[in-house]
Amino acid sequence: MPVDFHHDAVYDKPSDISARRQNADTMVDISQQIAYWRTGAGEDWEAARQLVDSGKTRHGLFFAHLALEKLLKAHICKHTEKLAPKSHNLVRLAEMTELKLAAEHVDTLAEMNEFNLEGRYPITYVAPPTQKEASDYMKKARVVLEWLTRQL
Repeated sequence: MPVDFHHDAVYDKPSDISARRQNADTMVDISQQIAYWRTGAGEDWEAARQLVDSGKTRHGLFFAHLALEKLLKAHICKHTEKLAPKSHNLVRLAEMTELKLAAEHVDTLAEMNEFNLEGRYPITYVAPPTQKEASDYMKKARVVLEWLTRQL
C-alpha cells in the first residue's frame, strides 16, 4: 500500500508558524540551544572526517560546513539569547555573532559555503574535490572549528 503523506496532515498558515516561532523565542532555554548546536557540530565533524577519509569528499565537506554552521548558531544563541536563524551562509552567520574572526577564518568560512550548496544542489559537471583538496579544506575548517569551540 503506498504511503499517503497528506492523509490527516495538518498544515499551518505562515502566520501560525510565525506566531509559534515568536513564542518559542520567549520560552526557549538558551543554554539547551547552545548545547544542542555544539553537540550536533561535534557529531557532524566526526561524520565529515569519516566521509572524507573514505573518499566521499563532496559529502564530507558538506558535513564539515554543517559543523561550522552549528557552532556559529551556538554563538548566535549565546550572543542574542534567541533562536538562531534558518540560514546556511557561514559568513553571514559569523557577522551575527559578537566574535572577532581573523581574516583567514572569514576566508575559510567563505570557501566552505561552496560545499553547503554543492551538498544540497550538486552541479553534476563539476568533479568532486580530490582527496588532497578535501584534506586541505578539512585542515582549514578544523582550525576555525577549534577556535569557535574555544570561544563558547
